[in-house]
Amino acid sequence: MKNIRKLAMSAALGATALAPVAVHAQTTAPSTYVNAPLAQPVPVAQPKGHCGIFQTCSTTKIGLGKGDFMIRLSAVGVLPEDRDSRAWLNTGSGYTPLNGTRIKTTNQVMPELTFEYFLTDNISLDLIATSTRHEVAAEGGRVGGKLDVGSAWVLPPTVTVAWHFRPHKRLNPYVGVGGTFMWFHNMSAANNGITGKLNAGFTGGPSINAGVDYQLVGNWFFNFDVKQMFVRMHAWAEGNNAQEMPRVTAHDSLDPTVVSAGIAYRF
Repeated sequence: MKNIRKLAMSAALGATALAPVAVHAQTTAPSTYVNAPLAQPVPVAQPKGHCGIFQTCSTTKIGLGKGDFMIRLSAVGVLPEDRDSRAWLNTGSGYTPLNGTRIKTTNQVMPELTFEYFLTDNISLDLIATSTRHEVAAEGGRVGGKLDVGSAWVLPPTVTVAWHFRPHKRLNPYVGVGGTFMWFHNMSAANNGITGKLNAGFTGGPSINAGVDYQLVGNWFFNFDVKQMFVRMHAWAEGNNAQEMPRVTAHDSLDPTVVSAGIAYRF
């Protein structure tokens, strides 16, 4: 019996000795912490609805409509028509008509600022502000050739109500009616030996206009506009001696045509 036990124990020990020893082989696979590629920079997320000032994005409203407010900077040409002008000479006992004498006013180009607000999709209200300087001369009749009278600055704020035909479209033509008011300031008499001081009364009149807005990119628009104003001017020129009565009085239908082109931004 003891022999059988010894044989069993010997067999068990031999099997253990003959069993292969497990060897932990060192891995040759590269470490992910050492060989992983560099991470790409994560772009900063833009706020929802963000759009650059010179971009047309999905959030950009196309065309113009109710609630829009625009500021426009334009180059404006003021072209006085001088349709009907008359002049009178003070002879001391009364005024004598200077038959055939006409008043001529020069054209001028200046910058113009316009503010426009859309009351509805189709109706807008706008105000233009500019000031232009014009040379004034008398021609023909008893004057003979041409007599320089002087110069004057004109401030003609104009309020217009316009009807827009294609709201919420890139190309949006319109027509309008309004009124113009004119102040004459910084008037200077020419050194002609006759007139010493110029004066002009406040005046105004109706106006009509037509134009078009075109959306360029984002909230930027191009504008072209033509206005026809109907304004009469009453002016007088005093003599060189300040004590003298006004020597010449003139009425002139300025009726300027005002043409402007510029860039607008919608807020």
